[in-house]
Amino acid sequence: MSAVTATISEDAPTLEDNGKTVQAKPTLRDEGAKLGFRLTLPAQILVLFIAVFPLLMQLYISLTDWSPLSGLGWWNAWSLWNNFANYTDLAADARFWSALKRTAIVMVVCVPAEFLLGLALATLFADEFPGKRIFYSILLMPMMVVPAVAGYMFFMLFQSGGPVNDILSSISGFPVTIAWLSDPTLALIAVMVADIWQWTPLMFLILLAGLVGVPEDQIKAATLLGANPWQRFVTIVLPKMKTIIIIALAIRVIENFKIFDTLYIMTGGGPGVATETISVYIYKLTTQDLIWGYVAAIALAILVVLSIAAVFAMKRMARAREVTA
Repeated sequence: MSAVTATISEDAPTLEDNGKTVQAKPTLRDEGAKLGFRLTLPAQILVLFIAVFPLLMQLYISLTDWSPLSGLGWWNAWSLWNNFANYTDLAADARFWSALKRTAIVMVVCVPAEFLLGLALATLFADEFPGKRIFYSILLMPMMVVPAVAGYMFFMLFQSGGPVNDILSSISGFPVTIAWLSDPTLALIAVMVADIWQWTPLMFLILLAGLVGVPEDQIKAATLLGANPWQRFVTIVLPKMKTIIIIALAIRVIENFKIFDTLYIMTGGGPGVATETISVYIYKLTTQDLIWGYVAAIALAILVVLSIAAVFAMKRMARAREVTA
């Protein structure tokens, strides 16, 4: 009599018959997994091509002095090979570092302001009050405005004879004719005000979703134990919202780093280069100077920086999830 022993493995189920290994028939689940892989393979290849090909082409172009004015197709850019000269030029480009500094200033001011305003509004809207739906709709309207339109709106608001100066004139009692968009410092402030106005609603929406998800039983228990609203907020609400907060901040940091539409409509990067952020600088190099090899090097450097920031945010988010689990 032959003894048949079944041995199960995750990769390939087998049967042992008198010391001989016989491959078992694939299960229905295995067949389904293989079929799913075959059906999605074309889409996976297409997505891989869409993502990888431009990245490889950009890397290739960044190692050359290629430009549309060179008279060569990008596939012949190898004849203008310069190794890593674009990257060494980038390290010594004072205008690039100035644009990066201004971008960081906008980000450091706008993101915390949007977060604090969004958190305050989310806390307010977590409770019921008369007219909540109407105010909720009004509050979300700025986020729905096209950034270019928002830029034109604030361009008109901050004109010397615009509504902002009219309001200041009414408050002060004497004519105010501040040239907001012609002053290097005030122009950057005006741009930041526009960004905060438009994107605080997004921060509010994300934080409100996290705030609503905080367990009410824990808040009620803390209330019964004598905790005041501030203690409940710090010890229960904020720790439970840590993951949502990291997501909201990561989204706004990355998006704010790429600020372009509103700023370009309002100031065009001026006066001079006073409001020229990294996106505006890249745009000018691309459309005016046409040095695309150098632009590709800048874009890749920024991609690396943003990827590192995204990985850091994901790690922090994973840690926050482990703590709250």
